[in-house]
Amino acid sequence: MASVPSSIITRNMADFAKQTGNVYMSVAVISKRANQISVKLKEELNSKLAEFATTVDNLEEVFENREQIEISKYYERLPKATILATEEFLEKKVYVRTPDDEEAADIF
Repeated sequence: MASVPSSIITRNMADFAKQTGNVYMSVAVISKRANQISVKLKEELNSKLAEFATTVDNLEEVFENREQIEISKYYERLPKATILATEEFLEKKVYVRTPDDEEAADIF
């Protein structure tokens, strides 16, 4: 993830169409992958924050839990899921398959 830019950069639309032959299908693939990444990161964050969960809510404990704050800040600084998915797609790290025309299945 270190090589992934943390902000939006200008892209050539033709690069998106190379892998699938269709810009719109490429955007759909990137969108699905971004959702997968987002769910995975959210699960990781929730599991790490669950370690700090207590049954007693005390205001002093909430403000003093620096480790929990640092974990949250780390995840906030990570590149957004859409940027990660776009990089994976352009680097051909995303497998794209389409169903046969006779099947009534999801595209991905």
